Amino acid sequence: MLEFPAVPGLDAAAQELARARQNRLTKPTGALGNLEQLSIWLAGVQGGCPPTPPSRVAVVLFAGDHGVASSGVSAYPAEVTAQMVANFVAGGAAVNVLAAQVSASVRVADLGVAFDLPGVELPPDVVKWRVRRSSGRIDVEDALTISEAQQAILAGRQLADEAIDGGADLLIPGDMGIGNTTPAAAIVGVCAGVDATSVTGRGTGIDDATLARKREVVASAMRRAATDSGLSLVSSIGGADIAAMAGFLAQAAIRRTPVLLDGVVSGAAALVAERLAPGARAWWWAGHRSAEPSHTIALRELGLTPLLDLGLRLGEGTGALLAVPLLRAAAATLSEMATFDEAHVSDRDA
Repeated sequence: MLEFPAVPGLDAAAQELARARQNRLTKPTGALGNLEQLSIWLAGVQGGCPPTPPSRVAVVLFAGDHGVASSGVSAYPAEVTAQMVANFVAGGAAVNVLAAQVSASVRVADLGVAFDLPGVELPPDVVKWRVRRSSGRIDVEDALTISEAQQAILAGRQLADEAIDGGADLLIPGDMGIGNTTPAAAIVGVCAGVDATSVTGRGTGIDDATLARKREVVASAMRRAATDSGLSLVSSIGGADIAAMAGFLAQAAIRRTPVLLDGVVSGAAALVAERLAPGARAWWWAGHRSAEPSHTIALRELGLTPLLDLGLRLGEGTGALLAVPLLRAAAATLSEMATFDEAHVSDRDA
């Protein structure tokens, strides 16, 4: 039986201290906008005021193929997933470049990649997480068995534990999988109670005919979704990569470790994780808003405000990585700015 410990709450006393300090800094109250709320959140997750800027950022990239790609919902063939996994390992993808800008590590976990590349042998630490080859075609069959979904969720939890035990103070979930925005859209649609048209976007840049087909696939998946638990939901219309990411997000919250969410796939996984471990959402912040329509709906359901809105739809953790400097800036301003008293500046009530 899959069970999660209770999710701890943020440190309310540290948040109150952070809120009070924000009001004493040499600026009008609220003048730093969302950076102020971000600094208060960081104080709560770190349990102290002022918070420390995160310095050991870890990206864990969850890779997996989806049987639904065979229904023609993507502009790219399924073989691209395996090719991109090799590219991540070689350091040539966007996530690798952006991670280097903020000194973040990148770890790749193959949960369900369908193909092996001829002549390419991936490191054992990449392939040891594999639950199965691809996930089922969710418009006509379950993505995973319950046992496979449990295995994937536990793998995600272990990946979170290993990152945290290795010293990470901020986690970022990344994704790679041709067709993965289709199960993500279906999960968001079911959780938010909205129709397939509202949640289905262009993913890899599909044309109008492909978009219409993708909407039909998402609608079919939503009709056959099992919704009695997060486990049954991700088993019926998710995938091994999404299930593992959900376990990762839930475990991060249980371990009191903050997470910057990325795009639509991490948004869908977060909705599952919140069902698995209620209250986990308090430990996450949205790094950005994806161009995929279901991401805005997912963020609304989670009650999260994105830090950036750049029209991104790449995934991989790229949008969250771009938001890392904002998180560090929020902590630094709260810690290093002078108060009115320290700077001998008159407050507005003086």
